[in-house]
Amino acid sequence: MLIIRPITRTDYPALMQCAEASGHGFTSLPINETILRNRITHSQASFNATVTTPELESYLLVAVDSDSGQIVGTTAIEAAVGLDAPFYNYHLSTVTHASRRLGVHNTVKVLTFGSQYTGETELCSLFLLPEWRQGINGRLLSKSRFLLMAQHRQRFAEIAFAEMRGVSDEQGNSPFWQWLKEHFFSIDFTYADYLTGIGVKGFIADLMPKLPIYVNLLSKEAQAVIGQVHVDTRPALQLLEQEGFSCRGYVDIFDAGPSVECDVRNIETVRHSQLCRVDIGEHSSQHCYLVSNCELAGFRAVAAPVAINALGQAMMTADVAAALNVSIGDEVRLVAQS
Repeated sequence: MLIIRPITRTDYPALMQCAEASGHGFTSLPINETILRNRITHSQASFNATVTTPELESYLLVAVDSDSGQIVGTTAIEAAVGLDAPFYNYHLSTVTHASRRLGVHNTVKVLTFGSQYTGETELCSLFLLPEWRQGINGRLLSKSRFLLMAQHRQRFAEIAFAEMRGVSDEQGNSPFWQWLKEHFFSIDFTYADYLTGIGVKGFIADLMPKLPIYVNLLSKEAQAVIGQVHVDTRPALQLLEQEGFSCRGYVDIFDAGPSVECDVRNIETVRHSQLCRVDIGEHSSQHCYLVSNCELAGFRAVAAPVAINALGQAMMTADVAAALNVSIGDEVRLVAQS
């Protein structure tokens, strides 16, 4: 059984392992000890803080195998981005150039530099070790964030979004960045991505073109990957799309991967999750639920069979209750899985 819980200081080696295994383009998990340890410290402080409106809190979760104790994945929620440092993106839109006198009518796409998601909640750092990408594990890791958000709504913004990793090769070369590099920058994609991951973003404002970029002036290779995701990111994108997330035309400024967003109230897991009292005992139900306790610093989430009895209680086995750290009569939040 996988258990999702907040990260602790002793989890640093496992977090570094995830960062090393995540590959190029995974900005939110830089291979940097200071940054990762600071993320853990910041997460612990956020889970223990009293919050009425979302600000700079960051909630970092890990997936733990209950049998071995091994940490096999991680995910995070940034309560509100862009408040302490700009959060840049491009918006892909369409403009028309027309001349009635000449009978010319041309429609072109442009990329406009901006910071649309300032103050919104970001879902990030979703990573599961390859050998654990099976069954319901990825779904649990992704959706556990929504159970946490549903239970503690005041800690998160009205809109949640996620930047999806764009197209790059095994060496970390991005066709989109290659065009930007040739015309505006003189550094490799992997280095620019790393600098952003560790919070060094000043070079973006200094060097990024401020005027809209006409897409038809980009290389064919760069044009082809705008709004496309890395092959390893497709399952994560599909999960978010099933939750109601969609792209509104915003893409990453480095690899042009799409950003997807959704009103938190309309996220499927948030909408359909319910609170139930716990009962503990053996049952024959094969209906799988994603279940979390209602704690914050003590948050736990699992995927397990649960039986909803005639009293509306969530009947679970003793091992599931222990994994969630709940007792008879406690409340849990759960959502059925198809």
